[in-house]
Amino acid sequence: MDAIAAHLPVVQRGEAAYQALRRQRRRVTLGSLALLAAALFLAGWVSEFYPATLAAGLPRIGEYFAKILPSLEARHLLADWETEGSLAFWFYRLDKWALLLLQTAQMAALATLAGAAVALLLAFPAARNLAPTRFLHHLTRRGLEATRTVPEIVYALIFVWAFGVGPLAGILAIAIHTAGALGKLFAEVMENAEMQPWDGVRASGGNWAQACRYAILPQVAPNLLSYALLRFEINVRGASVIGFVGAGGIGQELYQVIAFNYYEEISAIVVLIIAAVMLIDLVSEKLRHRLIHAEGAR
Repeated sequence: MDAIAAHLPVVQRGEAAYQALRRQRRRVTLGSLALLAAALFLAGWVSEFYPATLAAGLPRIGEYFAKILPSLEARHLLADWETEGSLAFWFYRLDKWALLLLQTAQMAALATLAGAAVALLLAFPAARNLAPTRFLHHLTRRGLEATRTVPEIVYALIFVWAFGVGPLAGILAIAIHTAGALGKLFAEVMENAEMQPWDGVRASGGNWAQACRYAILPQVAPNLLSYALLRFEINVRGASVIGFVGAGGIGQELYQVIAFNYYEEISAIVVLIIAAVMLIDLVSEKLRHRLIHAEGAR
């Protein structure tokens, strides 16, 4: 009993310190939540995100969706394109829309390829552990930040003014933004690469470019391809949007039918875009998983 009584003050002090730490953490948590709530309230007030405005606008969204839904009839569902209420009547311009969807996918593919090539070249000096000089590292990083900060649609507006309406403006706009986004991801992958092969190539007399090519690139190539495929999925959706400013693809057609209130055509094009993006996502996902599993099996 005497031994327990002797250790009792120590236990009490430990319990008191633990409770004090809990109270401190609780105060910090409550303070952080209050600060977050204040920041969210301020953001909503500055951006005019008012609950009353949201409640008033939601029914109008429902009305618009009701307008763009096709008037399909079960008895005419499989009839020809001249019969109102059929699927063929709803997609009566399917041949033209399919070509525009193909053009959109080609725009995204070319832009992804060009952007990924530029991103790969810039990722080596942008990686902290590979950059030849600190100045070049910061210069490349800031350049990549600048290219991905400007939205694609802004680039598209500039290139439409310079090159005219058409897919070229969209390809260039998406490629520049892709280079900035993938450059950051590629550089971060390279920063996590093992440096022993790098040291071996440099010690055997290889220059900086040779060390990048033979020591780093084989390690990170599967991850780079995975990121590039993921970006291709994003670019397909982006190519559909920048067509609104005349940069080609299905987006340009969608903008025209929205402007003229061709409601059923709007829903038909949206359904086609969703189906195309889902198909591309599924194919790209399978390719990415194969790359990841192939890398894991090594």
